Amino acid sequence: MRSKEVMASVDRIRRLLRLVEVLQSGRSFNTVQLSAQCGVSRRTIFRDLRTLQDSGIPVEFSKSSGGYSLRSRIFVPPTDFTLNEALSVVILCNELGDRAGGIPFQQAAWSAGMKLLSSLPGQLREFVTEAAQAIDVRLAPFNKLDEAEPFYHLLMRAIARRRQVRIQYRSFMPDEPDEFSTLLSPYRLLFGRRSWYVIGRSSLHRMIRTFHLGRILKAETLESRFRIPANFSLNRHLGNAWFLIRERAARQNVVVRFQKLVAGNVAEVQWHKTQKLEWREDGSLDFHVSVDGLSEISWWILGYGDQAEVIQPAELRQILSRRIEQMGRIYKNDGDAPKQQKKKPARKRKTPPRRRKP
Repeated sequence: MRSKEVMASVDRIRRLLRLVEVLQSGRSFNTVQLSAQCGVSRRTIFRDLRTLQDSGIPVEFSKSSGGYSLRSRIFVPPTDFTLNEALSVVILCNELGDRAGGIPFQQAAWSAGMKLLSSLPGQLREFVTEAAQAIDVRLAPFNKLDEAEPFYHLLMRAIARRRQVRIQYRSFMPDEPDEFSTLLSPYRLLFGRRSWYVIGRSSLHRMIRTFHLGRILKAETLESRFRIPANFSLNRHLGNAWFLIRERAARQNVVVRFQKLVAGNVAEVQWHKTQKLEWREDGSLDFHVSVDGLSEISWWILGYGDQAEVIQPAELRQILSRRIEQMGRIYKNDGDAPKQQKKKPARKRKTPPRRRKP
């Protein structure tokens, strides 16, 4: 058998196994859902379902639900999970591994959730299935990184094998060229606040840097190896950064006063590991935090508009004042905004005078 035929056969076997994994969960799936999960057309799904049925696998169609399922569990033995354990794992796997709304590149979690669900005893499986369908997890908007998945898997393998990677990178930093190449020793992958990042030592910068996966243009794994320093940890590296951008020797104690309208919303969230809350008699809130750098937190404060005021430090007040002044110039004069051209009224056609009959 030629190599292309071999690969086609392997792909079909994998697809059939995935189809069985999905159907084993106890839920009913229509052909549209199955084609999305298996990445093939509905026509191929119909053909695969017939193949399973011809092989003696009890695939059934339900007229009431309009979908397919398996009558019984046929591959994976029961696992000793409690109700809460099973429900929590299935919910996380289903939601975070969802192709449309989950974390990018984590679709394998969905398969893991289906495998767990299919391995549960019948009564427990039915309850977990019903309960999971009643719970939704909505993540904040994030970068789908459609073209970066190969780089994610390449970096995962490089970290596991301790191999260096040569990357071509597009930078948005004002003090760097638009594109550059560097030899990267990848230490960690981090997903947070909308995207995936790789953190490691850059030969060009001669220090540990953070790179956005969506801005990697090319990547190549090399044979050269690296060692992660024994004292390295992600928490130590990020220090007290508001999120990712740590400005060395720039630790600042920040106090922001939030008005009563938004104070409760701010207090509900653990924004930073150092935050402390001080309620005032008028219902406003003084938010205390210690951060390594002011750039990131300044944008967060601006999001609250006139409901937030920086009490200290003075440097942060000046940063916000300049940005607000620039915004004011943009919105100050309505006359500067591009005007829409008024449509000229359509001219009325003149009807020629009627000729009188002689």
